[in-house]
Amino acid sequence: DWPLQVPDYPMTEGRCQLVLDLSKVEIQDFLIAIFDEYLKDGAIDYIKWDMNRHLTEVGNQTLPFDQQKEISHRYVLGLYQVLETITKRYPKVLFENCSSGGGRFDPGMMAYMPQTWASDNSDAFCRTKIQTGFSYLFPPVMMGAHVSDVPNHQVGRITPLTTRGNVAMSGNFGYELDIKKQSAEALEEIKEQIADYKDKRDLIQFGKFYRLLTPNEHGACAWLFVNDHEALVVYSHGLAQPAQPLAYLKTKYLDQTAFYQNTVTKEVFSGSELNHAGMLIPRIKGDFESFALHFKKI
Repeated sequence: DWPLQVPDYPMTEGRCQLVLDLSKVEIQDFLIAIFDEYLKDGAIDYIKWDMNRHLTEVGNQTLPFDQQKEISHRYVLGLYQVLETITKRYPKVLFENCSSGGGRFDPGMMAYMPQTWASDNSDAFCRTKIQTGFSYLFPPVMMGAHVSDVPNHQVGRITPLTTRGNVAMSGNFGYELDIKKQSAEALEEIKEQIADYKDKRDLIQFGKFYRLLTPNEHGACAWLFVNDHEALVVYSHGLAQPAQPLAYLKTKYLDQTAFYQNTVTKEVFSGSELNHAGMLIPRIKGDFESFALHFKKI
């Protein structure tokens, strides 16, 4: 009696699964009791709410025929009731939304789950589009973004570790790979990436975020993170092109009256220059290259 179902119609299994009908109060109460049992001892502080299962046969055997179309809405309200109860009882547990919460990647879910795994596709080239799309509604701090192994497990693409790091650090940074299989050189770069992200974490997670260049036909993409004291430009080149013309990347949103120093080269630029003339994008040979430029206001 508990799965979503349409009377007299076969129930569709997905990965040997059916979906519980959360429009029913007794099922909501059952799930709340299950969570209580797991969480009451305080040993769990992170839950990934993964729902790789689409809703099919959205109906039940309780409501009359003329109310069956309400079930999708009632289902979501029931889910909210479960999450409202559990997140209030256990405010120190981080819930991460995943698989769009089963097609529910929206501000309603974000009210209970402050972090989301936007896609199992962790290929750096694909992620520039995914993360750009994510940014139209949600800030980077709410998006899990991980460096994964190559060849990528979904698309088979090989991208530089530097690019994978630059793209992933533009969200809530992490790694999703077999650390024991990394070369000594890769492990050193991973250490540097982690230290670099910790140094810039406040800027990336709590600064203002701007899309300087949305992925174009070749996949080139650029983002800007800025606060009152510093700025970070992340550029991903996408696919290399022959006879590439000179191009400049304009930051547009820096303090016009301030001066910014590149923390690596020590070069100094005015905010006005970077906003209006821009910085030269170097000639890049090779697919999927990227760079990150960090500026401190002086």
